[in-house]
Amino acid sequence: MSSDIKYILAIDLGTSGPKVVLVSVFGDILDHEFEKTDTSFLPDGGVEENPDDWWNAIIKSAKRLLSKNLVPIDDIIAICCTSQWSGTVAVDKSGNHLMNAITWMDSRGAAHVKKITNGLIKIEGYGITKLYKWLKLTGGIPLRSGKDSIAHILFIKNVFPEIYKNTFKFLEPKDFLNLKLTGKFYASNESITLHWVTDNRDINNICYHNDLIKMAGISREKLPELKQATDIIGTVKKEIARELGLNKSTRVVMGTPDIHSAAIGSGAIDDFAGHLYVGTSGWLLCHLPYKKTDLFHNMGALPSAIPGKYLLVNEQDIAGEALNFLRDNIIYPEDELTPATRVKDVYKTFNTMAAKISPGCDNLIFTPWLNGERSPVDDSYIRSGFHNMSLNTTRSHMVRAVFEGVAFNAKWLLKYVEKLIKKKMKHINIIGGGAKSDLWCQIHADILNRTIRRVKDPIQANARGAGLLGSVALGYLKFNEIPERTEYDSIFKPNPKTRKLYKKLFKQYQAIYKQNKKIHKRLNK
Repeated sequence: MSSDIKYILAIDLGTSGPKVVLVSVFGDILDHEFEKTDTSFLPDGGVEENPDDWWNAIIKSAKRLLSKNLVPIDDIIAICCTSQWSGTVAVDKSGNHLMNAITWMDSRGAAHVKKITNGLIKIEGYGITKLYKWLKLTGGIPLRSGKDSIAHILFIKNVFPEIYKNTFKFLEPKDFLNLKLTGKFYASNESITLHWVTDNRDINNICYHNDLIKMAGISREKLPELKQATDIIGTVKKEIARELGLNKSTRVVMGTPDIHSAAIGSGAIDDFAGHLYVGTSGWLLCHLPYKKTDLFHNMGALPSAIPGKYLLVNEQDIAGEALNFLRDNIIYPEDELTPATRVKDVYKTFNTMAAKISPGCDNLIFTPWLNGERSPVDDSYIRSGFHNMSLNTTRSHMVRAVFEGVAFNAKWLLKYVEKLIKKKMKHINIIGGGAKSDLWCQIHADILNRTIRRVKDPIQANARGAGLLGSVALGYLKFNEIPERTEYDSIFKPNPKTRKLYKKLFKQYQAIYKQNKKIHKRLNK
């Protein structure tokens, strides 16, 4: 029997695998299922995932979730996808992928991006005339680190010419999922941005620009048709509806990448309202009413999922992944020293260990640049480290230093975000898996010296955002109603007792980058 409340089936494809979530049209999370997928790290800077693994994991998760019979099937009225951004799936006319997906961490296209952005007179390594044109039309320019979608396509064109030739369309991961669901080759205005071939000056009329496509050196016919994130692109394919047990009239909403859905799910909808994401990677974003770029710190206002608004976009490559690194490479690596018995909930144990150490970790500083950095510096050569270790340093010190180092990186970013928007963020909404830790939230409040508001179910912000986007698309909500429907389970105020200490350590954190960047470039070039 149908009820008054309707639901969106939100698919959230993260780097470690997809979550399938039931979200009410008012943004309430009912339940979810997750299925892990593998990531391949190649020795030449390549990072790939198998799109078949994505899809099989989505089907398994969706079946488990729907088999619980939590709501009548007729009350699930739409599917909306969100996913990792800056990934590339090459597909043929039949929708089959021609190789593994190249993910947002892959830097193999760096040399090819440098060629298309080069020039006689340079600023920050970019040819000045090309820089001007890209900034004017798009609000940004391809990263020379080679991690943007355009870099992936150029890598395929130069290294795998047969695959490039046979590619019908290059799709972002989210747009590939929509292809699987509907059979249609679309991209949304914001998912296409990191191809750097769209004119974004008029936020209400985003379109491909022939000069940019020519500068990028790719074929226009290999790019998908553009839609808005709130467009309904069709109904789910009959065979998929039948396999999952969904109503064949279930609609598919265009959806948006994870950064954009998180911005919605965080409740930070109003202009200049900030949200901090602490997941595998990290970012500090806000919506803006205008287009503005800070080239020197790799951030800019790009099209958002909300029609008529820009989103200040930046990304720090590693945040919560630093804890996984500590777990897998230092504490529990697969070697002869690793004990047979392991702690079941290692993250809970990390919290307990870190809480025993005084703020500042006896001046031990961790820098989380394990995979280079994007913002506030675009540097693929810089690397991580524990700085100022001594004979008194323990594993507990190292765990707390990771917590603090990720927060120092966020403070580094906050410095330039507030400079760009010319406003101080009095409070910041925090989301992502890292936000589940009370200790980490408090550390962020202390280091950033800002009030941190933890959104309820912070790890589900992406899926909540996709559900809310679907709700708006279907007319159940308006975007300006989302903030009042956002719940916070805890508020963390800065501790004035730690302010002086963290200010001193942050100054040294910045100095570590400045003094070591040339060394890392020589080591890793």
